[in-house]
Amino acid sequence: MTNLSTAVPTVWSFSLHWLQAGMWVAGLVLILWAGFRMRWPKLVALLVFLTMDLVMFGAFVRLTDSGLGCPDWPGCYAHFTPAQAHHQISEAVAEQGGTQGNVSPFKAWVEMIHRYIATIIGALIVAMAVRAAWARKHGRNIALGLPFLLLGWVILQGLFGAWTVTLLLKPLIVTLHLMGGIILLMLAAWFWMRNRSDLPKVPTSTLVQALTWAALLATGWQIFLGGWVSTNYAALACTGFPTCNGSFHPAANWAQGFTFWRNLGENPDGSAISLQALVAIQWGHRLFAVVTSVIVLAAMWGLSRYQPLRRLAGWLTALLVVQIALGASVVLFAHPLELAVAHNGVAALMMLLLTIAVYRVSGAQSRQASLDDASLAFVNIERASAKS
Repeated sequence: MTNLSTAVPTVWSFSLHWLQAGMWVAGLVLILWAGFRMRWPKLVALLVFLTMDLVMFGAFVRLTDSGLGCPDWPGCYAHFTPAQAHHQISEAVAEQGGTQGNVSPFKAWVEMIHRYIATIIGALIVAMAVRAAWARKHGRNIALGLPFLLLGWVILQGLFGAWTVTLLLKPLIVTLHLMGGIILLMLAAWFWMRNRSDLPKVPTSTLVQALTWAALLATGWQIFLGGWVSTNYAALACTGFPTCNGSFHPAANWAQGFTFWRNLGENPDGSAISLQALVAIQWGHRLFAVVTSVIVLAAMWGLSRYQPLRRLAGWLTALLVVQIALGASVVLFAHPLELAVAHNGVAALMMLLLTIAVYRVSGAQSRQASLDDASLAFVNIERASAKS
């Protein structure tokens, strides 16, 4: 478990030198310009791709203990890159007695790359919202709800990213930051589907719709439980599979394990969290995995009854099998980084495909704006204004 007592003195607020801030702003302007010029379908698809990358890289940050690699925000020791903060990082490494602590050049770069990707996504969402509003103002039939919901959510997600650092990796905050990334991916996927005409909605029974929604919600809760395992460093609390420490009824302290508002490694009263609490966290994740698997398989059975949805059902079933195998392997092979990151990535991919499934079975075919209603609207209107 990470020893936060080795963390160096930090600045728990916005800390960025004016020159470094200018570099950040210049990067944002460049991304915004690209977002304004890019065709709308490509922009939405890029948003989904980058958000998926962000979720997976966030897992890498968490699993490599890099969350405090740069202990201020949004820069790294008031600099734009860890290379520019080399002196401060070296001092921190010396003070904590080596690179095994919270700060190291590697961890600083991991944390900052995560922030760079998040910045790109935020800027692209701003560009999308501005383009949608511009097109709506000039007579296009554009719904503004989802673009501005994405904008609001990415701002909230940025705040959770800052709180993750400033609250010293408090487990609930880090887990909610993970779930915020998953929800951002779901919103982006929903927006992406609304801008596709090749994957129309499929009329299905109420039972299939309910099962698909249940699969989405169960998988989301299972991801939360997995995040709770990771942020509490409880992955190795249970040895063996499918049993936990050789038993199907391991000694577990459920009250301690699922007391959410507390510091990392501590109970609310400041005492050290017990091994039995970590066992409860790990065993709870495993038990609910059984429930989630049954619900997902039932939903996939329902989806497979409709020809346009069979391939999607097949992919989700395959991913479920892979996810179970990865979960078992993480335990059996003592939590290797590659398998743990893959376990997180497959979970995010399942949520992406389940969101697509929910969209495709949800209600009758809705009237969608044409693909080009906002794609080049900003550029076209700008050019028209210049000609006049």
